[in-house]
Amino acid sequence: MSKTIMVVDDSASVRTVVGIALRGTGYEVIEAHNGKDAVSKLTGQKVHLIISDVNMPEMDGITFVKTLKQHPSYRFTPILMLTTESDAGKKQEGQAAGAKAWMLKPFQPEQMLGAVQKLCLP
Repeated sequence: MSKTIMVVDDSASVRTVVGIALRGTGYEVIEAHNGKDAVSKLTGQKVHLIISDVNMPEMDGITFVKTLKQHPSYRFTPILMLTTESDAGKKQEGQAAGAKAWMLKPFQPEQMLGAVQKLCLP
C-alpha cells in the first residue's frame, strides 16, 4: 500500500518538483497552496507525512503546524519544513510548534527523499 504525503507550498513549481520526486518513488501526493488550503483538505484521511513551506500567504507554515497539532487525526503526523527560511529563531519556532525536520531550498530531490523515508510513519 502506498503512503500519502501532503505538500504545502505557495509555489506551484516547488509543489510540482516535490510531487514528481515523491510520485516517482510510489507515494500518493496531496497538494495544498497554503496552510488554510491544507487544513481544508485534511478531512481525517491517513497522511503519513506533511512537507510544508514556512512563508506562505493566508496561513504560514508555523501557524499551520500549530493548527494541525490540535487535530486528533494529525497530532502525531510528522512534518518536514521545506523552506528558504534559514533563520535559527524561525527554525526553533517551527520545532517548538511540532515540526520534526527542517530542510532548506534549493534542495536535492535525493536528499529530500532520504528525509521522507526516515520521517514517514509506518
